[in-house]
Amino acid sequence: MIHVSKKVCAVFGASGYSGAELLRLLASHPGFNVERVSAGSHVGMAVADLYPSLATAYPGLVFGPTEIAAAEGADLAFCALPHGASQRLVPKLLDAVAHVVDLSADFRLRDPALYPEWYGDEHTCPGLLDEAVYGLPELLGERRNALYRARLVAVPGCYVAAAALALAPLVRSGAVGRSGIVVDAASGVSGAGRKLADGTQFCTVDEDFTAYGLLRHRHTPEMEQAIGAEVLFTPHLAPMSRGILATCYAPASLAAHDPLQVLATAYAGEPFVVVSERSPSTKATLGSNAAHLTARRDPRTGWVVSICALDNLVKGAAGQAVQCANAVMGWPETTGLPVAGLAP
Repeated sequence: MIHVSKKVCAVFGASGYSGAELLRLLASHPGFNVERVSAGSHVGMAVADLYPSLATAYPGLVFGPTEIAAAEGADLAFCALPHGASQRLVPKLLDAVAHVVDLSADFRLRDPALYPEWYGDEHTCPGLLDEAVYGLPELLGERRNALYRARLVAVPGCYVAAAALALAPLVRSGAVGRSGIVVDAASGVSGAGRKLADGTQFCTVDEDFTAYGLLRHRHTPEMEQAIGAEVLFTPHLAPMSRGILATCYAPASLAAHDPLQVLATAYAGEPFVVVSERSPSTKATLGSNAAHLTARRDPRTGWVVSICALDNLVKGAAGQAVQCANAVMGWPETTGLPVAGLAP
């Protein structure tokens, strides 16, 4: 058992899937106490009534309004708000709490000019983009220490986490080129959030598999930033609740790198990354903060295929946020996080 001093945290946007997953993980965390939660559309509702699965962990907790007052007395705030909402809240929130871990896309991109191009609006506080630490610890390298006591952490998107873990070490090592890369990724329906939409209703999704966001998915520039290469990204919606499987293709370099060995070396000692000959499976990562990877170099075509599976709500969102929050507090990144998936 790791002994850490208890810190108070608040969760903004706690009624969404990522927010609820945060509550699930924080319920058994030895270092954080959740004292306030906010939810714009469920104010006054008990957490246990919206999510009965959390009833034993939070029997008396009630969703409050999304206001700065919700962070009063907190050491750290998690923001699981829709894109655009964090921009309005976080600057004021940083005056109220020492640390903010944001799960939206609002502080992920370094270049503010990309926001109107890919998200449709100018960024309202571009000065914070340089301060925000990008929260994919396994790829930060020497900048990993920047997470310690960071005021603002931007947690990556779920698709980006999977693709970057699969590709970034190959690009950095020169095993593959920096252009002509294809990311073909499928996500469970929870990746679309709780909001009602025709495209995510049961009768639409069940027994279906479809591509969407062709050529213009908003995660593309973040993916290119994290990987360090030009990417053609096509997301797909799969008829499952959770999980992402990213199958990535890249032209191999002339040097005879073994991509599997490159990944194994890059992630040696990383507690949440499994590199194996096995083909990754989304179900193997279910409920865990783990990412499973493999890679092959095809001598016939001269291409590399690299595959990553993860749980989009854990390593792709809430688990990644808790991992970063642990680092912010100076605790082991594994504190309070599941490393094993659920089976059967």
